[in-house]
Amino acid sequence: MSAQPAKLLVLPGDGIGPEVMHEVGRVITWLEKNRGLAFEITEDLVGGASLAEYGEPIRNEVIEKARAADAVLFGSVGDPRWGHVGFEKRPEVAILKLRQELELFANLRPAKVFDALVDASTLKPDVVRGLDIMIVRETVGGIYFGDPRGIETLPDGTRRGINTEVYTTPEIERVARVAFEMARKRSNHVCSVEKCNVMESGLLWKEVVTDLHAREFSDVKLTHMLADNCAMQLVRNPRQFDVIVTGNLFGDILSDLASMLTGSLGMLPSATLGAVRADGKCAALYEPIHGSAPDIAGQGIANPIAQILSFAMLLRYSLNLQDEAKMVEEAVSRVLESGLRTADIMSEGMARVGTSVMGEAIVRELDKLQN
Repeated sequence: MSAQPAKLLVLPGDGIGPEVMHEVGRVITWLEKNRGLAFEITEDLVGGASLAEYGEPIRNEVIEKARAADAVLFGSVGDPRWGHVGFEKRPEVAILKLRQELELFANLRPAKVFDALVDASTLKPDVVRGLDIMIVRETVGGIYFGDPRGIETLPDGTRRGINTEVYTTPEIERVARVAFEMARKRSNHVCSVEKCNVMESGLLWKEVVTDLHAREFSDVKLTHMLADNCAMQLVRNPRQFDVIVTGNLFGDILSDLASMLTGSLGMLPSATLGAVRADGKCAALYEPIHGSAPDIAGQGIANPIAQILSFAMLLRYSLNLQDEAKMVEEAVSRVLESGLRTADIMSEGMARVGTSVMGEAIVRELDKLQN
């Protein structure tokens, strides 16, 4: 990293977001003190917190701060108090608008099983032991953004909801390219997932990915799978996968399914990347894949590991701090091996701890790794 401080925009969001983000702050402070790093941190409101203060889920000023940052560290959004507002005002619009405005088109969602958590999965240990999947999900196209969309009333008084699945060749190529490049650094296998048997957008997806593979990535193994079969295979034989690349809707569903192979949504981070700019950097946002969990907010029992591992991804992909990223991940692994567990990953014979104690334990392991 250069001598200039890394500019981070921190958006804790709603529910447990501020609690787990606080534990990331401990890690940042440790890195500044022990690794000579410098961070310039700006914090702002999004989601329900922004609605309460400003009447909208995300302000244009926040989007501009995100453009100026080296990376955005996002908590979670969602608050049942705002269930009565229109779709365009819902807290979740904050993350959708950030992805769209910053052109964050490639969501990286790793599903990795820590050795210490093999028994936390609902699947048999011999099915998930050693699991390490990367799901690359397209995030600014597809049915979540396609037009026409909306709810209309027909002449007979019945109502109809409309959403449109739309993908273009460039949209498919750019996310597939990310997946192929990712596979080259892993086990060199990409599985492209769609529904080409019933959807024209799926047929185009398969054709474009196949084309790109032949032109630029013939050294990478490419297979294709229908989305429903992929869901079945993820619970039957998940270790057959290395990198999965898919569209917005299927990626949303399959990555949540894959997360439960690891034992808990509270364990899994994600990164969403944009195009590489002229300066060699790209806009990027990092967030845990769990939601705001309003039912446990403020109780100090949330698992901060997914948020901390999201920060580790930020170190790796946005700041190119590979050693520090590995240190954070290793510290998490060692804490789990020691037997500490938050409620979501608790098992018999383990020591149950809260959010703050888990964060403190990870920092203590960083001390040991440093020494």
